[in-house]
This record gives sequence, C-alpha cells and structure tokens, in this order.
Amino acid sequence: MQIATFNINGAKARIETVLNWLDAASPDVALLQEIKSEDASFPRAPFEDRGYNLETHGQKGFNGVAILSKYPLEDVTRGLPGDDSDEQARWIEATVVGKRAVRLCGLYLPNGNPAPGPKYDYKLAWMERLEARARDLLAAEEPAVMAGDYNVIPQDEDAARPEAWKDDALALPQTRAAFRRIVNLGFTEAFRARTHGGGHYSFWDYQRGAWNRNDGIRIDDLLLTPQAADLMTDCRIESELRGGEKPSDHVPVWLTLDA
Repeated sequence: MQIATFNINGAKARIETVLNWLDAASPDVALLQEIKSEDASFPRAPFEDRGYNLETHGQKGFNGVAILSKYPLEDVTRGLPGDDSDEQARWIEATVVGKRAVRLCGLYLPNGNPAPGPKYDYKLAWMERLEARARDLLAAEEPAVMAGDYNVIPQDEDAARPEAWKDDALALPQTRAAFRRIVNLGFTEAFRARTHGGGHYSFWDYQRGAWNRNDGIRIDDLLLTPQAADLMTDCRIESELRGGEKPSDHVPVWLTLDA
C-alpha cells in the first residue's frame, strides 16, 4: 500500500498540480491538508473520475483535510476528539483495507504563531488532544498511521538554518517536547526510521528563493503504531515536486506498507 501525505495549499488553486501528481504518481491513498474548501464546494469529480474514494473535512478558505483512497473508506470520523467547541477542520480518519486493515488519520496541526499568544496556546492544547487520541490508537493494537503537516520541526537537523526558527512556534522547546511525548508513547517516526542526518526537507517558503537555496524545513511526517511499523518497507520525501509548475510550498512524503 502506497500512502502519501501532502499539504496542497489550496485544492482549487492547485487543482491541476494535484491532478497531474495523481496521474503520475498514483498513490493508493493520499492524505491531503490545507484543502481550503468547504465539503460542498470541494471539486470532487476529477478525483472520483480517477478512481478515488473521497472524504473531506473542509472549511471555507482555511485549513481542511481530505482522504483519497483507491480502497473503500470505512468508519470515517471528522474532528479531533477532546473539544466539541473546536470548529477548525484539522483532523479526519478512516479505515482502509488492502491485504489488511489500516487506520489512517490525516492531520493539519496548528501553526501556533505568533508565540506566545492565543494561537500558540491553541496549538499546545491541540497537541494534548492529539496525544490522547494517539494513546487510544495504541491501545487498539492495530496498524494505524497519523500522517500530515505537523507544523513541528522535530530537531535542529530538520531545518537548513535552525537558528532562524529558534523563536518560532514550530521549533520552540514546548512544541518539540509535546511532539516527542507523542512519539515516545510507542510510535515510529517513519521517515527517521529510514533516513538519518540533515538536508531532508518537506517545506520551502515561497519567499527569498528558499527552494533554489534549499532553505527548507521538515514538518510533514507520518507516525506509525508498532503494528504499522512492522509493515513499513519504505518512507521517502518527493522533494522534486517543489520545482514543478505552480507548486505547493510543501511536497509529498511517501510511506510504503506491506498491507
């Protein structure tokens, strides 16, 4: 099973970019973030015409997550548990069944800037809720993947210029500690299980020639329960897509499971 997580930075703004990517890469499952579209106005037809089942959790102009799958999507839920008042569309999950069932959770974790402030408080509270959901996924003792734009730079090696991010919400000590608490529950950080060292990024800002200078950060990730980690055969970043026409500022990260 080929799974890709991809922050597309606007489904309507980048529809051709995403469709061309699907035609060329043909993931079995794609977890999309920042679709920036309400469910009713999401451009479903081109995806369904390509054989994908589609579930969205959208929001007008902001946020929004989606799952595309060549397999049927079962037991779909929307919204991260723990705060019924949270109206931001940042979490969707469903079960797909290939050779075996895998629970897939797509997430768009809050940015949190400026920090300190209400947006950062929301980020940390959201991460506490994510930790609670992560505990439940582990307790189920089944293959599960939490994939998406984490808006966390886990370590200095995950930024070309770590000093430029030391006061940013993506790299503050509290952010990294919250992320590490989740991983340390028993998850495998898929990319780092396969690739070590610096120079591996999934996001390059549109400004200041960041892509041309490879001034990037790695903030898109997949966390695997032990049962999913046992099925992993590969994880890679499709960095070359950033150099294409009308790109997102993120690129896909791919996970291969023997499932």
